[in-house]
Amino acid sequence: MTAPASGSTATRVRPEYRPPRAEDAQAMWQMVHESDELDDNSPYYYALWCRDFAETSLVASLGDEIVGMLTGYFRPEQPDTYLVWQEAARPRHGIPMLGVQLFERAAERAVAQGARYIEATVSADNKAIIMVLKKCAKRYQAPVHTEVLFPASLFPEAHHDEVLYRIGPIEPVPG
Repeated sequence: MTAPASGSTATRVRPEYRPPRAEDAQAMWQMVHESDELDDNSPYYYALWCRDFAETSLVASLGDEIVGMLTGYFRPEQPDTYLVWQEAARPRHGIPMLGVQLFERAAERAVAQGARYIEATVSADNKAIIMVLKKCAKRYQAPVHTEVLFPASLFPEAHHDEVLYRIGPIEPVPG
């Protein structure tokens, strides 16, 4: 990126948002692996995810580099409910609020596909994603219900309670 001319504002970096492809799986795995907040899965898991759940997930790319990812799906027993599974972004990518943008785009796509509820599980100390969830609820003027979905005692290793945030019912936002 070139420096802006004197007195002008910097050019804003705009990523491309698209469904992930199998060749994105390694970058997605690496972002999750490098995160302290997210649970690791195998690289194979992300390759399968990119095959089977690409249309309900997103990556953000700058050229050939994947700088952000969000995985999500519609719950089989509740097809009007979209669950955001994982979200990660590379540090120092130059895109302000990339995580918020990924979440908002995924939510818009899900609502356009019939979602009336958006869910995510979060640890109580993850203030950043809690802020994103509350912002989403405010945008859709929808209530947020919280409850412990999976207590820490269900996990074999040290783990936090998984608190379910359920936003909805949601009505599509016009325009």
